Amino acid sequence: MNDGTHRIVIVGSGPAGLTAAIYAARAQLAPVVVEGIESGGQLLTTSDVENYPGFPEAITGPDLMDAMRKQALRFGTELIPEMVEKIDFLEKPFRIWTDGQKILTTRSIIIATGSSHKWLGLEAEVRLRGRGVSSCATCDGYFFRGKEVVVVGGGDTAMEEALFLSRLCSKVTIVHRRNQFRASKIMSDRVVMHSKISVIWDSVVNAIHGEAETTGVTGVETKNLVTGATETLECSGVFIAIGRNPNTKLFKGGLDIDRNGYLVTKPGTTNTSVEGVFACGEVQDNIYRQAVTSAASGAMAAMDAERWLEMCGYCG
Repeated sequence: MNDGTHRIVIVGSGPAGLTAAIYAARAQLAPVVVEGIESGGQLLTTSDVENYPGFPEAITGPDLMDAMRKQALRFGTELIPEMVEKIDFLEKPFRIWTDGQKILTTRSIIIATGSSHKWLGLEAEVRLRGRGVSSCATCDGYFFRGKEVVVVGGGDTAMEEALFLSRLCSKVTIVHRRNQFRASKIMSDRVVMHSKISVIWDSVVNAIHGEAETTGVTGVETKNLVTGATETLECSGVFIAIGRNPNTKLFKGGLDIDRNGYLVTKPGTTNTSVEGVFACGEVQDNIYRQAVTSAASGAMAAMDAERWLEMCGYCG
């Protein structure tokens, strides 16, 4: 805009944010992306991506995000490698403060801050991530065909992960810290009755064994919280399914957030509770949570924002 006000500022630079940028830039809306700590989101920690359309030989997560970033830049997106510290949703144009002491004013905002996986806090989770430690069976289960794996958790997500993996792996063992699942009864029953799934109750994983450069994951050590006994279990993969935290802390008090912490969007759209503010990707999706669905919702958010800007007369 001539007065220094942007048409669109996108907060977040994962598949949702960068796809939104590509669509907005091609619509001549000159989007600005505040990237966050690292451009690329969770895919930066993913080794091989085999389920993203268009890559029959697979592509690494960092390479996929680098390609999206270059595509966004090609169409004129401005990237700011900073963190957002505060957003004023009350007045229009909106104001956004970054940790680099920038104050951006914008007619519309697309929020694509994603979610963060909960981890056990073990050193080996970091060292072996992408080498047998995963948080997504749909993304990585194919690499463990015919092998034994462990799933950590007791909610519906853990049940879904275990059932999905049971179609690929020779054996799935669930480790759960309580003596009954927190998951819905129908999901719990499916798991307990499954011939390829076993459960270690009242236990936690307190160590993951393996070498990142050679073997990958080779096993886990479990500890029974009732007896204190430890046991070593051989496996090739460990799937951590203890939940996710949507990255919505910044928006509390400004936008509607559901009881699980996700941004609320109106059915069939990416519109949030504030007119002119849109949300896409895992910050508002607690069901699908895939790179391809995040990218799709990013395209939707850009299109919704473009229509809104045109309706308000800001596209000229």
